[in-house]
Amino acid sequence: MSNEIRAERPLIVGPINPEHPFPVTLEGTVVKGYGRGSKELGIPTANLSEDATATICSELKTGVYYGWVQLGERDTQVYQMVMSIGWNPYYHNEKRSAEVHIINEFPEDFYGEAMRVVILGYIRPEQNYPSLDALIKDIHTDIEVAKHSLSRPKYDELRSHEVFGLKQ
Repeated sequence: MSNEIRAERPLIVGPINPEHPFPVTLEGTVVKGYGRGSKELGIPTANLSEDATATICSELKTGVYYGWVQLGERDTQVYQMVMSIGWNPYYHNEKRSAEVHIINEFPEDFYGEAMRVVILGYIRPEQNYPSLDALIKDIHTDIEVAKHSLSRPKYDELRSHEVFGLKQ
């Protein structure tokens, strides 16, 4: 796939208001993944436990999604996120994974922390890539798509979804 085609992706996806099946909520614990997000891609991910992954994989098709995420205690900061659900064909995974890239920089890992996710929309299907650079470029585009898509009023309102336990 050429860079020209990928550069033409729209930066806002989905309808003006979230539609069925969204929002989809998910709760789990952050576990160690394959260790590729930070090391190889420079895009760290928080991986969900196998139980949480099995739940979400039965509800949604494989691909890349966007929404909101909260770590640790309820009533704490909520961040934008982009999430990959699937097999990661570039790496030939033998089991599905649910990997959340939180659009924020953290000084340290947070393995074992509770994580609550509100998935609000679908960005694109899972795919294979001819190179690591092509994969990285597409993930960076996914991040921009998530930021722009979440900036719409009805999506931004869901930053205070009840799963996060935010006090009004």
